[in-house]
Amino acid sequence: MLFSKFFTYTSKDIPADAKIASHRLMLRAGMISQTASGIYCWLPLAVRVLEKITKIICEEQDKIGANRVYFSTIQPADLWIESGRYDDYGKEMLRIKDRKDGDFLYSPTNEEQATDVFRKYVKGYRGLPTMLYQIHWKFRDEIRPRFGVMRGREFLMKDGYSFDLDFEGAKATYEKVFKAYIKTFRRMGLTPIPVQADSGAIGGNMSHEFQILAETGESTLYYDKKLHTASDEELMHIFAVTDEKYDPKTSPIPEKELMVSKGIEVGHIFYFGTKYSQPMNAFVLNNKGEKIYPEMGSYGIGVSRLIAAIIESSHDDRGIIWPEPVAPFDVTILNLHTNDSKCTQIASELYEKISSVKEVLYDDRDMTVGKKLADADLIGIPWQIIVGQKKLEAGVVELKNRKTGKIEELSPEELIRRYCA
Repeated sequence: MLFSKFFTYTSKDIPADAKIASHRLMLRAGMISQTASGIYCWLPLAVRVLEKITKIICEEQDKIGANRVYFSTIQPADLWIESGRYDDYGKEMLRIKDRKDGDFLYSPTNEEQATDVFRKYVKGYRGLPTMLYQIHWKFRDEIRPRFGVMRGREFLMKDGYSFDLDFEGAKATYEKVFKAYIKTFRRMGLTPIPVQADSGAIGGNMSHEFQILAETGESTLYYDKKLHTASDEELMHIFAVTDEKYDPKTSPIPEKELMVSKGIEVGHIFYFGTKYSQPMNAFVLNNKGEKIYPEMGSYGIGVSRLIAAIIESSHDDRGIIWPEPVAPFDVTILNLHTNDSKCTQIASELYEKISSVKEVLYDDRDMTVGKKLADADLIGIPWQIIVGQKKLEAGVVELKNRKTGKIEELSPEELIRRYCA
């Protein structure tokens, strides 16, 4: 992708209402554009990150046999009345009347709709276990939207729903998703912290949050310091609680073995039994012809929130530092002197060769050197190939690691071999 053709507009200005780093940097990097309070347009740079995150999530869900769907964003109120949750959910739910005076709502979550789809199609025990999931937009009318996309009203979410014949099956599914979530976040370059959690408005009695560390997090976490070296299996059983649940008198971990940090919730999983299947009469027949109400679970990842959380945990005073698996591009090539024929020739050749194997943003804009270098650090692409007159006279270009700041000098041929061999 040529930067001159890429729809992104960077800025040095720091918006007055942007209180946290992710909000400031997403606006400055041209990732989002505010439409209304807590509602944003997602621009091309951000969309590329959303797509990387989505791909990883879907691949890990596929591995555990989950089926991807798209539930409708507009739901009939009757489904929620049937489950008994319509009046309980509160003002966060956006309620809508259609032209026939029918009651509808904009989806804040989809337990009812998933249960409705299930009961229409699955009639017998041979259809269990099964899992449905989607990655779709939702709306919750937050009383005080803040922190950019971290706590917005419209957001992109992965939500999944499982149906099992009995508790043992539901527990096995819960653990399967638990492991898949750990792998999902690991693949994004993150260390997830599974925290025993409350179920809140969803309901249920077995629940975990997945937090990632960030100084601006809303949660205070107490966790075993072994977490940072734990395997996926060990991570499922690591001690980690929020400050509300931490009691030094009952903690199984000595205080000297504990770490205290701020965290941001990026995922949440729940088991809630027959909370929805029973009132909505979503039953199957077992091998004796008896009615069985499936045991259900719900599994969420805040996809759009995750972008902000990653930035909160990985940035410096110059800009974003993307983990490589979710970066919008793998490499950016900076042609510092577009009016120099040699620089343009070498930068173009590098772009042609490397873009055949990597996602490359080639900064071909007629801008000052300072602006290009500042934008590269702001956007945070993991690797920068810097093509300038003085270095080319010595037969080299620079390869800079955005995270460490380390710079290597390589000939263009060596660079091509490194990426294309």
